[in-house]
Amino acid sequence: MKTLTTKSKIVFLSTYPPTQCGIATFTEDTINAISKAYGKSIDCEICEITFKGQANPNSTYHLPSKDKDAYTEIAAKINKDSAVKLVHIQYEFGLFGGQYGDYLLDFLDEIKKPIAYTFHSVIAKPNKELKAIVQLVSSFSQAIFVMTNQSKKILVEDYAINEKHIYYVPHGTHLVNYENTQKAKKKLLLENRLILSTFGLLGEGKSIETGLMALPKIVEKFPNVLYLILGKTHPNTIIDNLDLYRNSLEDLVINLNLENNVRFVNEYLEVNQLLDYLKATDIYLFTSKDSNQAVSGTFSYAMSCSCPIVASKIPHTLESLTSDIGILVDIKNVDQFAVATLKLLADSGLREHMALNAYANTTQTSWENTAIKHIKAYQNICKDLNDIKYSYPKIKMDHQKAMTTDIGMLQFCRISEPDFDSGYTLDDNARALITICKHFQLTGDRSDFAYMKTYMNFIERCQMPNGKFINYVDQHNHIEPRNSSENLEDSNGRAIWALGHLLTLSEKSLPYSLIYKAHLCMNMALSCAANLHSPRAIGFTIKGLFYLYSAIPSQLVAQLIDDLSQKLTSNYSTCSSTNWNWFEDKLTYANSILPEALLLSFLVTGKKSTKRIALETMDFLISKMFVEGKFKIISNKGWHQKGAIPYQYGEQPIEACYMMHALDLFYKSFEVSIYKTYMKLAFEWFLGNNHLNQIMYNPITGGCYDGLEKENVNLNQGAESTVCYLSARLLIETYSSKGRSLELGKIKKGEVKSFLYNS
Repeated sequence: MKTLTTKSKIVFLSTYPPTQCGIATFTEDTINAISKAYGKSIDCEICEITFKGQANPNSTYHLPSKDKDAYTEIAAKINKDSAVKLVHIQYEFGLFGGQYGDYLLDFLDEIKKPIAYTFHSVIAKPNKELKAIVQLVSSFSQAIFVMTNQSKKILVEDYAINEKHIYYVPHGTHLVNYENTQKAKKKLLLENRLILSTFGLLGEGKSIETGLMALPKIVEKFPNVLYLILGKTHPNTIIDNLDLYRNSLEDLVINLNLENNVRFVNEYLEVNQLLDYLKATDIYLFTSKDSNQAVSGTFSYAMSCSCPIVASKIPHTLESLTSDIGILVDIKNVDQFAVATLKLLADSGLREHMALNAYANTTQTSWENTAIKHIKAYQNICKDLNDIKYSYPKIKMDHQKAMTTDIGMLQFCRISEPDFDSGYTLDDNARALITICKHFQLTGDRSDFAYMKTYMNFIERCQMPNGKFINYVDQHNHIEPRNSSENLEDSNGRAIWALGHLLTLSEKSLPYSLIYKAHLCMNMALSCAANLHSPRAIGFTIKGLFYLYSAIPSQLVAQLIDDLSQKLTSNYSTCSSTNWNWFEDKLTYANSILPEALLLSFLVTGKKSTKRIALETMDFLISKMFVEGKFKIISNKGWHQKGAIPYQYGEQPIEACYMMHALDLFYKSFEVSIYKTYMKLAFEWFLGNNHLNQIMYNPITGGCYDGLEKENVNLNQGAESTVCYLSARLLIETYSSKGRSLELGKIKKGEVKSFLYNS
């Protein structure tokens, strides 16, 4: 029986919904992100700060802000729970009672748990009292989160806080499915309008009147402009049930004759509603007049929805709004707002350029990525949180299906929108067929059959009368000229791999037409397989032949596997040397396919020399790709030459996928647990365990980003990366509590078919 382990708890001291304020929403989003990524190991609990009435019944603790005695009492209660490993305080002076919130000191004196803070306001050039209280509060923690570099600089220079204790983590943003503005407008019936917008809890600090006063000049040149003012009034602004600020704005609209150009959406919008409005926005107007505002969640959300922005100069916008994303203007300067907005409205190309840059800049600040950064900081101050396990994301085939037309799976995407001009490749459709087959094996979802047929038809379409395959087909289903000028051996190997994989499902009630076509294509391809020379083409082909042999045992296929394997072992004999146990003088792409292919050959032939080389080369590859506890993909910027320092960065998702499948085979074959450990570590590369600490998949679309560079992620979600992520995700699912892989014994010669059907 498995022993049940108690989850670690993190208590968040903060306001919380249904309280309507930015910090409450921020905390909710932070908790949701941490719970989604690390829910297997961590429970997040709320110690809710309230000002009137009762707390949310779902909150574990309740701290009345103005009750001084409650601070000590609540800390004592938290101390009693041994599962609580850390307390994270959302620090804003107005949240806590006393002068500059000094009631919090009573809590800090009593609490025995490690403390982390998020500083939501950082005031430059403080007076003596403010400086003293911030320094005292800070002395209780070695993890202070700030959301701008400017805030970090102020804490160091004006408050003398130790820089080592300060973590810069930008305000989180919601990942969205990228779509152009016109498409987003249709959902809201706004197709014929140029949309300006602003959102948030309305209050005088937002200076909405600045945007309204700029509007007459804008409407004069663009009469179809509609300014959306989204959000309810901040509850602290409403006095005796009178909403004086909103009333003043509505009066201003009437006085300026803007009734047809302004729309108030007086609602507390759900996140998805808000994001839909922002995606439909041509220009976002950020009109805040608070020159000390350290950070703005509304500004961050607008950027994440690819809004070009005209913004007043506050610390957050001065740091984040570069000229390729938007335009900065002076606070409350109506003329500058009008001129900047007119400039962007007059140039749709510039707006599109800014929109893409805004989206790219904020994807790295997604809540999923900020959760990773928070956990890593927590681990620095709390050793009890070091053994944290990832929660695997939901399997989502949507993006692969969205990229699939009647012809096949398209090659590229512009962000997440399929690029029809990119055409199709055999490589991508072979991989897509394998992945959809794996999905069917795991789920039994018969709707997968339609996609299997599409990919199978494409493979058949690419096969020439001589049995060989072409790779490139344009958007009109025409064969491209470059097929005759490129070496297509790898593509041919991938096709055989995919055909073999499909044939292993022949006993799984697949439509007969699929199996029949796969057999025909495979029989034609076999006549060419023996003539392959590219090591990776040979590796792909051996995988396909192994599957074929498992479905239809044949001495002819076994001999072909052995013959191809001898080509790899010959390469190994020629190139290997002391400290370089490899088939070539460099590590390039799809490296793990080679030892995997030799191990599959051994499972068919039983040749111990083949097994020995498979083990030697796999262990060598592991030594190069698992470095200092992290999975490090061989860079495509220059490969890894024998005797040279390897290139860094330029990492592709396909390499993580291939390595995982190879490790899976080695683990099942030899029952050496380190192979399984490395396999899971390779999958964590997708989940953010990489040098940028950023996720490589998009949980909204189900797609995968195309590459991990030195300082950024390539956000295009093309076929290769998406299919490889899904293949990796489907594999790791077989190791879940419901999977069967962990029950497998050693794979012995003669048990090939049993292995195939139980993995």
